Amino acid sequence: MKRLFCLSAPLLSLVLAGCGEESDQLPVDGRDFDGVGYSQPAPYSGRVIDDYLRNARVWLDLDGDGQYSKGPLEVTLASGEKYTLEKGEPTAMTMAGGRFDLDISEFDVPGTVGKDLDPRDYPLYALALPGQTLQETRRGHVAVKRAFLMSASPGVTNVTPLTTLARFRAVVGSSISPELGTVSPGRYADLDGLNLLKDYVLANDDKARVYAQALARFMASQMPDDYNTLLSEPDSDGRERLLSAESVRLLGISLVQNAAEVMQRVDAAATGGSYGNVDPDTLALPVVPLELSNPVLLTAVKVAAHSDRSGTLPARDLKPSAELTFDYTEDGQLLSVSSRGCMTPSLPELMRLVQVDGYIATLNTPWLPSASLSGLSHGFYEEGGVHERIVFDWSNSRAYFDTVTQCHKVTQGIEPESSELGGSAEIEWRWGDKSAIVETVSGRPDRMLSVAVENAPAEIWASSRVSGYRIETGEAVERSIVFKEAGAGDVCDPAGTENDPVVPENAYVTRLFGVSVSEALNGYDSAYEYDYRSYTRQGESSGGLEVQRLLKFPVQNSAAASLERVDSVDGAFQWHLSYPALNQSDVTAETVNYIQRAELKRAGATTTCGDSVQESGGVAFAQVDYVYKSLTDYLIEGLEREISE
Repeated sequence: MKRLFCLSAPLLSLVLAGCGEESDQLPVDGRDFDGVGYSQPAPYSGRVIDDYLRNARVWLDLDGDGQYSKGPLEVTLASGEKYTLEKGEPTAMTMAGGRFDLDISEFDVPGTVGKDLDPRDYPLYALALPGQTLQETRRGHVAVKRAFLMSASPGVTNVTPLTTLARFRAVVGSSISPELGTVSPGRYADLDGLNLLKDYVLANDDKARVYAQALARFMASQMPDDYNTLLSEPDSDGRERLLSAESVRLLGISLVQNAAEVMQRVDAAATGGSYGNVDPDTLALPVVPLELSNPVLLTAVKVAAHSDRSGTLPARDLKPSAELTFDYTEDGQLLSVSSRGCMTPSLPELMRLVQVDGYIATLNTPWLPSASLSGLSHGFYEEGGVHERIVFDWSNSRAYFDTVTQCHKVTQGIEPESSELGGSAEIEWRWGDKSAIVETVSGRPDRMLSVAVENAPAEIWASSRVSGYRIETGEAVERSIVFKEAGAGDVCDPAGTENDPVVPENAYVTRLFGVSVSEALNGYDSAYEYDYRSYTRQGESSGGLEVQRLLKFPVQNSAAASLERVDSVDGAFQWHLSYPALNQSDVTAETVNYIQRAELKRAGATTTCGDSVQESGGVAFAQVDYVYKSLTDYLIEGLEREISE
């Protein structure tokens, strides 16, 4: 992730002390008056600036969604009373000089209802319309080519790319810490001596002007194409709604995250510190795709595969032995998986990731579990730090595994080439048409995993990507999972009795996928057990959840069984997966099939179709807990880590 510009110290101390002195004497809040003795004027005036912008849509955002809301619009007053603005949010098109006047006559609230609304309590937004909004440049009026959205903190009446940066620095600050949310917005408006809220055209500040123009180009590059097309229509007036509140927030967070790099490229082009000669249209700015649907991402997996009481596994009192963290791009593509302690890279799971180009949230169940059973992992976990990492190079169809541990010496014959991560990778994976992946380890023959989709869940539900496979070393088949045709009794409804009635929100096996499992001399039949049905919460008539929950699946791993501490004769294991109850309010259509916990147990008999599944617990070789965050929260957490280093 990119570092915040001028944020080398913790954010709290920075915003209290500032990065530097104010660069001019204009009012820090961007207004032409100091607010003393303010009485409600009509209209509420200001400017929209990227150079001055004429014919841009501007509005006061009363409902906090970053889009214009028409009337009638109900707002909640400080008294708790509801008040309706028949005309909706005050809005206008900018005039010459980027000026706007907003009619706030409806802010005059009857005294019997409550106090008048104050426009300074709400942020301003401004939308540049492609082909309609005109930049008043030094070379004349130039039509904006692509839409971009700007904002300003409450009370700030200049709306510019720089005020947008200042506002979302404050948004990020309050998200990181409630204490930071009480800091004056003006403190977020000083960036290395640059006042982000001023009218930089009036101040004739070339540096601020070029920074703003470059940031506007960056913001425009992240505007969704369908929204840009909609706003390009001849009858568009900027009041069309397409973005969600979270989408607007993501755009602002991305601006904060990437502003430093944009500004650094401007600085590099300012020969001798002369910003007046910099043409921002010629700069090669960062290209950062952004997933505005705000997907829920898997951010951590916590593994417990150690017992202080028992010298062997399985055990009942499992303690932490590893924690995996997942790093993503701003559009949700997986960049790397880092492990405190040891992980066990799974070829079948890597294949699932390859098939979706690393966009893990497009899988209905992200990251099927795996766990290292090595006794060394717990010691590394207790030590802290990062000991293993998988890095993905999607553009070159490669991935690399790097370790500083001896956890894989017995199971895979892998030893670290260095005592530090970042050197030569111990494993390299490569792929072509996404139907096979090749694994290369120095000093041994390559292994290849080939996908077999026939009769597999992936053949029915494309988003599952759960397929059969064959792992080969040379011409020898090392391991395979082959799905069988569905048989009688493999599809059913939840079954109950008078004494044990069906509880719809609980887990039931309703779809069985029979498989043949083979590894060297070990071979047997098993099944992938699914809960597959629709579920509608009580009181809801529509919008049911499509349940496709994998409950149990077999794993054959003789190498793990050969570990001294693992009590398994034949290496036949089974993962048991559990999920939140379907009636929980935080279970959504997106997350309904997201695993909550997984336990690795001895292989057992296949559950009868229709039977309920017992809750997790008891002895296990490993227990894995999953942690998820929305893309917005993940990006903010990343900024928090960056500014605290």
